[in-house]
Amino acid sequence: MSSVAVIDLPLSLDADQVLRVGKTRVSFDSIIQAFLDGATPEEIVQRFPSVSLADSYAVIAYYLRNKAEMDSY
Repeated sequence: MSSVAVIDLPLSLDADQVLRVGKTRVSFDSIIQAFLDGATPEEIVQRFPSVSLADSYAVIAYYLRNKAEMDSY
């Protein structure tokens, strides 16, 4: 059986305690607000070109799995 790579969550807290996506200055809040406004992950990447498509999907998936916790953030 081959091994499956586990991906790291592309979120980190900056010095001001703001969640940032990957190694960008784009905030978690910006990605999720765009998603809640109806943008697809592809459209989000068009709005925020420094965010990869994979990170866009990963952040949205994390939000959907942890909605209550992330809404309180």
